[in-house]
Amino acid sequence: MFQRRLKEARLRCQLSQKELGIQAGLDPFVASTRVNRYELGVHEPDIATIERLAAALGVPTAYLFADDDRLARLILAFERLPASEKDCLLKAIES
Repeated sequence: MFQRRLKEARLRCQLSQKELGIQAGLDPFVASTRVNRYELGVHEPDIATIERLAAALGVPTAYLFADDDRLARLILAFERLPASEKDCLLKAIES
């Protein structure tokens, strides 16, 4: 699922693989190849790289691992809410 979410988020941000890699702090000479391999599932980045990729894409790290499309959408929507609204939503869901 990580591979698919990474590619979807990158395309939504209208970034090339190289641009994303560079924004995430990868060496510019290998950025495109590395992101391509992450998206294809050939290699899996370490957690620090995943966090930098998520930050560059403006998404929570959890979004990249959500195995359900509804959950992924919920994670993105929840992240955009102010803290007070997050608290109210959590109270409503938990009760």
